[in-house]
Amino acid sequence: MAPFEAFYWRKCHTSLSWNELSEKCVVGPELIQEIEDKFKLVKDQLKVVFYRQKSYADLKRREVEYAVGDLVFLKVSPWKKVLYFGHKVDEVEVSEDISYEEKHVQILARDVKVLWNKVVPLVKVLWRNHNTEEATWETEELMRAQFSH
Repeated sequence: MAPFEAFYWRKCHTSLSWNELSEKCVVGPELIQEIEDKFKLVKDQLKVVFYRQKSYADLKRREVEYAVGDLVFLKVSPWKKVLYFGHKVDEVEVSEDISYEEKHVQILARDVKVLWNKVVPLVKVLWRNHNTEEATWETEELMRAQFSH
């Protein structure tokens, strides 16, 4: 028994079995047209469901504004392998528009992250005003773009 059948107590009809539902026997171009029509119907229904669910989610969503000095929680992706957070003792140069430019100093290591459908080459980067424990894993493509500038 298929999982769908076990959960809903009825057979799951695939695009191949849709013609079994109708009384007439459809073959050739008519079959293709009928399947395309069914796919369009399903696609339209999914769009309706998506917007309905989005409207429910939007009811709970709220705009958040931050002020200077507000404390925020920083969530870091675990595959970037960031190890430490802490306060800086060294002076950091901040521009007039209150921005700070990180500069890379050296590439310490290379690795490859294997995802479902692609391979991502990574480099461990040592940044200016940071020690080696604070080096971060970045995509090689991003670093190549920064080195070229």
